[in-house]
Amino acid sequence: MTTQPRIPNPVTVVPEFAAVPAALFKAVGNGSVPQATISLVQLRAGQLVGNTYLTVLHTGNLRRTGESEERITGVATWQDAPYYTDSERVALALVEAVLTANPRGERVPADLFAEVSRHYDEKALTTLTIAIGQVCFFVPFALIGRPLPGVAPEDQWKD
Repeated sequence: MTTQPRIPNPVTVVPEFAAVPAALFKAVGNGSVPQATISLVQLRAGQLVGNTYLTVLHTGNLRRTGESEERITGVATWQDAPYYTDSERVALALVEAVLTANPRGERVPADLFAEVSRHYDEKALTTLTIAIGQVCFFVPFALIGRPLPGVAPEDQWKD
């Protein structure tokens, strides 16, 4: 079993990198999309890319904010799980569309975009898009660097 990540702390190797995650966290935290929705979307992204680190991270984030176990575990089967609002469902559909190939056409078809637009205003839709981009930004670090699941980044990469 791995006892340390495969790559060092990216910030110590490339100090300029520190500004990027900070900007993403600030943008996603602007309040236009509920944090629960963002965390559910990011958990689903971790599931879709098949990464334990990301799924453990986002599951832990949801637990710390008081989300129910039903809502957390139901993310994997959100389409028929009764725990989500319509706006959460459309956000989960959006992240799936972005991260799943569609052999029949574009990944985010017009009807899905229209549905998302009915639930989210311009700022919230942009924020939701950034939230998906934020988790996708960290996917290569999770897959290549293999950080330890359940260990906070600051505890894995002590300088």
